[in-house]
Amino acid sequence: MRAAHMTGPSYPITLEVRGRRVLVVGAGPVAQRRVQTLLAHGARVDLVAPHATETLADLAASGEIRWQQRGFEQGDLVTPQRAWLVHTATGRADVDDLVGGCADDEAIWCVRAGDSTKSAAWMPAVGSGTGAAEGIQVAVTGGGDPRRSTALRDAILIGMELGELPVARRRGTEDADDPAPGRVALVGGGPGAEDLITVRGRRLLAQADVVVTDRLGATGLLDQLPQRTRVIDVGKTPGHHPVPQFEINEILVREAKEGRLVVRLKGGDPFVLGRGGEEMLHCAAHGIPVEVVPGVTSAISVPAAAGIPVTQRGVTASFVMASAHDGPEHVLAAARSAAPDATLVLLMGVAKLPETAAALIAAGRAPHTPVAMIESGWTPQQRTTTSTLAHAAADAVAAGARSPAVIVIGAVVAVRDELLALGALLA
Repeated sequence: MRAAHMTGPSYPITLEVRGRRVLVVGAGPVAQRRVQTLLAHGARVDLVAPHATETLADLAASGEIRWQQRGFEQGDLVTPQRAWLVHTATGRADVDDLVGGCADDEAIWCVRAGDSTKSAAWMPAVGSGTGAAEGIQVAVTGGGDPRRSTALRDAILIGMELGELPVARRRGTEDADDPAPGRVALVGGGPGAEDLITVRGRRLLAQADVVVTDRLGATGLLDQLPQRTRVIDVGKTPGHHPVPQFEINEILVREAKEGRLVVRLKGGDPFVLGRGGEEMLHCAAHGIPVEVVPGVTSAISVPAAAGIPVTQRGVTASFVMASAHDGPEHVLAAARSAAPDATLVLLMGVAKLPETAAALIAAGRAPHTPVAMIESGWTPQQRTTTSTLAHAAADAVAAGARSPAVIVIGAVVAVRDELLALGALLA
C-alpha cells in the first residue's frame, strides 16, 4: 500500500514510543532534531547514514543510539527487530522515496522530512505548557507548511503562558488533603493599560487562587480571570481606605496560610509609593514566601504617554519623583537634593497643588517653569493640561483636573509642544 498524496493528517493521533524501536535514515541537522526528540521520549533509536553530525556521532559513541554507518537497506526495517516507526531525512529525494516505499511495503509508518505530500505520517510542531499550563502538550500541523505550524504553536504557547487560554486544571486539585504551602506575589500592574503588565505578572494572574486588588492598575484583566479565581477588592481611593493597610496585610497572610497563591495586584510598581515593602515585610514576618514582580511605574510611563520624556539631552539629565499627597514637604526635600534643572515628577499631587506650587516658587523655582498634569494615563480617559508653576493651581481647577494624575514640572514639558507642532502627537 502506497501513502496517499495529502497536505496534512486526516486522522491525528499521539504515539507512545517509549521502549520501541524507531529507525532514522539520514544524519543531518533535521535527523538530529528528530533523534533528540525520540530519545527524550524514551525511544530506542537506530540510525542509518554514511555520515553524521558531531552530536549524533557522540550519541552513538556513548551508546545512546545505534549507528549503521552506511546507506539504507530494506532489511534495516526489520533487523535486528521490526521497526515501529521510521523517519527519513536524508536530503535526497530518491533515497527518501526508497525508504518510504519500503516502509509502505512493510506496513510501517514513515515520516518524510523532505516531501510531506508523500508521507504516511507527519511530525507536528510540538510544545509543552509551563506554570498553570503544565501538563498540556500542543501539537500543530500546518498543511505541510512547517513554518506556519511553528508560528501557530508559539502563539498558542504564549497565550497559555499569559493566561489568555483556559488552562486551569478542572479536576484533581480541589480534593487534595494536604495543600501545597501558599505564597504571595506582589505584582505591579502598570499605569492602566492592560497590555502594559509584564509577562510574568500576567502569568501569575492566570495561576492565582486569590487576587487582592484596588482601583489602580490593569483592573480590566480581572474580567479575564478563570471563574475559580476569587477577587478581593480592597477599594482604595484618595482619602478613602475602606480596608486599612494593616487589614490588607492580614488578608495576604491569611489566604496564603490556606495554601493559596495570592496575587496582590497594584497599579504601577509595587515599590514606588505602593506600600509593597510593608506588605512584603509583613508576609515575611509570618513565614510566607513573597515574590515581587516589578511593574511599569506611572512616574515615567504616564509622562511618556503625553509625549514628555522625564530626561532629555540638552535639557536635563536627571529627574526626581516625590509624593505630594501630604503637601509640599516631601516635594521640597526631593527638589533640594536634585540638580537645579532636574525634572520634578509628582504623584498624588492634585489636591495639594496650590500649596506645592507656592512652596516651590518660594524655594526658588521660576514661576514660568512649565507644568503638565496628565490624568488617567494610558486609559481612554487620558487628558493633559499644560500650564506654568505660577498658574498651575488655577488651571487645574479650571480644567477640573482629578486624580489619578501625574504632575511634571520642568523644561521637558516643552517637548510635548514640539511634538504637537510636528503633528506627531494627538492633543
